[in-house]
Amino acid sequence: MILKNCNLFGKNVNIKIENGKFTEVGDFSATDGIDIGGNSVIPGLIDTHIHGCNGHDTLDMGFAPMCDFLAKNGTTAWFPTLVTTSFDNMKKVTEKIPDVKGAEILGYHLEGPYISKEYKGAHNEKYIKNPDINEIKSLKNIRLMTIAPELENAISVISECDFSISLGHTACDYETAKKAFLSGAESVTHTFNAMKPLHHRRPNLLGAAFEHQSYAEVIADGFHVHPVNVLMLYKLFGDKLILVSDALECTGFPDGKYMLGGKEFTMKNHTATYEDGTIVGGTHTLFECVKSAVSFGIPFKNAVKAASEVPAKRFGLKKGKIEKDYDADMIILTKDMNIKDVILKGEFYK
Repeated sequence: MILKNCNLFGKNVNIKIENGKFTEVGDFSATDGIDIGGNSVIPGLIDTHIHGCNGHDTLDMGFAPMCDFLAKNGTTAWFPTLVTTSFDNMKKVTEKIPDVKGAEILGYHLEGPYISKEYKGAHNEKYIKNPDINEIKSLKNIRLMTIAPELENAISVISECDFSISLGHTACDYETAKKAFLSGAESVTHTFNAMKPLHHRRPNLLGAAFEHQSYAEVIADGFHVHPVNVLMLYKLFGDKLILVSDALECTGFPDGKYMLGGKEFTMKNHTATYEDGTIVGGTHTLFECVKSAVSFGIPFKNAVKAASEVPAKRFGLKKGKIEKDYDADMIILTKDMNIKDVILKGEFYK
């Protein structure tokens, strides 16, 4: 398949796709092919922190409708993220990666249960506990785990895990965070949310992350983090900033009552909270977060990069770029920058 007359971040290119890969991108001659009409094209987005969408939560394992919804909305690969739950539930969900149509499941993200009770956020305190490396190693298909580094055994666990570790839902101070990064932690989970704030004499996790130049997640929906702080993170972390949705099962649905980890919450005006006012998670797609980030002042190309190329690079994936030999996952935008078509694994997704 050849796509002609594509606007790739201001450059007019033709794109050749074979066997699910980009095989040529540039100004090569193409008499045949599909004329995109000068519309913008961007890489498919990769969401590494998302709990659900389309009426389903990762814990109910409704992967077929979730993967379909995500693909149609520009997220072509994702890490189903588990909120704190029982070990039996974790093991059941992560036992295998389902083979379903739509957005590719790359592995699971355990956001709990190895987190701080003080900064638990929407997580169920009943299941929060200290990390146990034997328990963790008995799980399959884990790609990412959030951990509070101040917990007993946490630093040694971080050094022993063979998957990526992110620091979050934590009361840790600067010194502990620094130890965690030196032990192998690579990122911060939804930066600013569920963590001790930056203080002028106590830099805490954010200060240590900046010093270490780790990756930093942010939920750029304009609600979880003030737009100015999202822009500040971009200025601080640059090509290490990763946009995530933290989306819940209500994403794509109207206001109403929904569930997360067995607890009911309410979505009203795209805001999800428990009855006590605790923020539960996101209600926007990752593409909507990209558009919000642009409205906050992050250049369009860089906002897209933070939701595609950066997470792909972090996890060693041949995704997130429209370049030769990369997976042919791509979004075609309308003139007003909405999603017109999605190409997944080299084919138009319907």
